[in-house]
Amino acid sequence: YRRGFSTGVTGYEEERLCGFDLETYKEVKNAFSLPLIIKKPKGCPGLGLFYAFLSTVFFSIIAVLVKTIQGVHAIEISAIRCFFQMLFVMPLLIYHKTGFLGPRDKRIFLVLRGFIGSNAMILLFYAVQQMPLADATVIMFSNPVFTSLLAWIFLKERCTIWDCVFTVFTITGVILIARPPFLFGGHLRGIEGNYTNHIKGTIAAFAGAIAAAFTFVVLRKMGKSVHYYLSVWYYAVIGFIECIITVSVLGEWKIPFCGRDRWLLMLIAVLGIAGQSFLTKALQIEKAGPVALMRTVDVVLAFIFQFIFFNRAPTLWSLGGALCVVLSTSGVAVRKWYSSSRKS
Repeated sequence: YRRGFSTGVTGYEEERLCGFDLETYKEVKNAFSLPLIIKKPKGCPGLGLFYAFLSTVFFSIIAVLVKTIQGVHAIEISAIRCFFQMLFVMPLLIYHKTGFLGPRDKRIFLVLRGFIGSNAMILLFYAVQQMPLADATVIMFSNPVFTSLLAWIFLKERCTIWDCVFTVFTITGVILIARPPFLFGGHLRGIEGNYTNHIKGTIAAFAGAIAAAFTFVVLRKMGKSVHYYLSVWYYAVIGFIECIITVSVLGEWKIPFCGRDRWLLMLIAVLGIAGQSFLTKALQIEKAGPVALMRTVDVVLAFIFQFIFFNRAPTLWSLGGALCVVLSTSGVAVRKWYSSSRKS
C-alpha cells in the first residue's frame, strides 16, 4: 500500500511504499535516498559464555586425566595429543582450502606459535604431574597478566599502572603457592612428595604461563589474516615433532601399563580438540573480557577435582595464592572489557 510523507521540501509530497520485498526497497532507496536498514537476527544470549564454560570444563578434565595416568612422561602425553590433533585438523584444512603452509610473510610467526605453544602444553602437563593439581592450574592461569606486559614490550600496546599492580599480585600468589623455604621455613605442609618435585612443578607451571603469554602475543601479531585451523596445525605438527625427538633422546617412550591408560590418552586428545574448538567459538561470538572471566571457573574446578579425585584439601597458602592470581587475571579481563566497551 502507499503512504504519503514529507521530504521537507515545501509544497511537495512523496509517496513511500510499505510491505514489499528487499529488491523493490533497494530500487526505492536509489530513487529517494531512503536509508536501508537490515537487522541481523539475534543469537542466543549467553551462548558464547556457555561455550567458554564447556571449554573450561574440558581443560579441567584433561588436567585430572594427566594427573591420573601413571608411568607416562608428560612429553609423551603431549605427543599423543598433538598426533590426534593433526588427524583432526588435516581434513578441515583441506575443506577450507587454506593450504598447509600459510601466507609466506606469516610463516615465521606460525612456527613461533607452534613451538612456544607446544612447550606451554608440555610444561603444564609436567607441572600437573609434579605438584598438586590446583596449585599447577592456578600458576598456569596467571598467563593473562604476563600477556599484557609482553604485549607492551613487543607490540607497543599501552601499559597502565594497573597492569603493574596485577603483575605484583600474580607474583605474590605464585610465591604463596611455591612457599620457598627461605621465607616459609623448612617444614612445609600440603605438598606432594618432596619439596624438590614441588619446586620443579612450580618452575614448570610459571614457565608455561609465560610461554602461553608469548603465544597470545604471537597470535595478536598475526591477527585475523591467518586461519585458526592453520595456527592449530602448526601447533600440532611442531609439537609432535618436538615431543618425538625429546622423548627419544630422554629414552622415556613407554607403552601405558594398562588398557585404561591408553583410552585415557585418547580421551585427552579428544577433549583437547573439543576444548579448543569451544573456546574459539566463544571468542567469535562473545567479547574477550567475559570469556576470560568465565575461564576463572578453571581454578574453582581444579580445587574441587583435587579434593574429589585425589582426596587432597587445599592449604590456606594455596587458597591465598589462588585468590591473588584470580583477582589479578579478573582485573585484567574487566579492565580490557571496560576499555573495549568505551571504544565501541
